[in-house]
Amino acid sequence: VGVVSAFAQTLRRYTSLNHLAQAARAVLQNTSQINQMLSDLNRVDFANVQEQASWVCQCEEGMVQKLEQDFKLTLQQQSSLDQWASWLDNVVTQVLKHHEGSPSFPKAARQFLLKWSFYSSMVIRDLTLRSAASFGSFHLIRLLYDEYMFYLVEHRVAQATGETPIAVMGEFGDLTSLSPTLLDKDDISDLGSEVDTDSRSVREPLVKRERSDPGHSLQEI
Repeated sequence: VGVVSAFAQTLRRYTSLNHLAQAARAVLQNTSQINQMLSDLNRVDFANVQEQASWVCQCEEGMVQKLEQDFKLTLQQQSSLDQWASWLDNVVTQVLKHHEGSPSFPKAARQFLLKWSFYSSMVIRDLTLRSAASFGSFHLIRLLYDEYMFYLVEHRVAQATGETPIAVMGEFGDLTSLSPTLLDKDDISDLGSEVDTDSRSVREPLVKRERSDPGHSLQEI
């Protein structure tokens, strides 16, 4: 029963990740939305975010600043979904490289997920307080990136421990509480429709259009 439960939860998370990727693609391909996101992001007080988060996360300030700059640059270049996936993968590699081959690797990976989630929450909070016009887009992107980070770390831990991802997740009794997002397809569709009320590209044509395009890593999970 435990194995079946772990498999079912994993399948559901991967399905949610797939739908999030499809919804986010419409945002990442919209030039006007990207420009608005970049404008709103430049107004975020990252110094204040770092000041508040440093006591909790105790992250290296240089690494945080580098991630901030790289994120803005990748957004400015209007990168594709695959390019964002590569960037996220590189982030995981940079952060966890010092723990490779160490028994502390799983613990370090879990700590990274907590810190990543905390920092992203702080940025979303700042955007909310500033009534950022692109808040809906950022919220959707944040859900996708949190879920994909979870996916990446899950597989890195499995590789480090010599187990399967399902076996790694099966060690925990409450898998639902570990996942950043476990959204139903309808919930994600509703969220996508709120990102751009003037465009229907985020809604019903999305799933139909993306099903015929298997050439992207996030959609092949």
